[in-house]
Amino acid sequence: MLTLSSATQAKQGAALDLLLGEGDLTGLRLAYRPYQGHLSKVQWLGDVEVYFELSLNFWEYGAQNRHETNLALALSPVISQQFATLYGYPLKWEFGIGVSLVDDTRFAGKDIGSHYQFEDRLGLVLQTDSQQSVALRYMHYSNGGLNDHNPGMDFLNLSYARWF
Repeated sequence: MLTLSSATQAKQGAALDLLLGEGDLTGLRLAYRPYQGHLSKVQWLGDVEVYFELSLNFWEYGAQNRHETNLALALSPVISQQFATLYGYPLKWEFGIGVSLVDDTRFAGKDIGSHYQFEDRLGLVLQTDSQQSVALRYMHYSNGGLNDHNPGMDFLNLSYARWF
């Protein structure tokens, strides 16, 4: 069952991420989180936070005078759960699989096969207070075998999020 507690009611969020990919692949990710709730009544999982994230990704590859850029629009449901406390702050894991639409299918020396990609994430989130968090995550973009060309793209990402 998905419920909203009074502590999370009407919370929205925004995030800014720095992306580091393979080789000279870098990026910036702007995200909007229109909804946050809690998934409860799952005995083996416990209390899990759920949010949806709509993001715009700006990717750049190559040397400064000769580089390529690409854009991706993504929508991902994300689940998160606290598993520890670090210096008094909640430390959470997060996981999500969403969909994305990529502008250029030939990018960073690869043919990624399709404009449609899956956006997978696995990360650690440190909740610094009730309105802010920082996260370190691994993100992978792949067309999931929908096309013969599916090399995928991998990113490490550092994120700052604020709820309002």
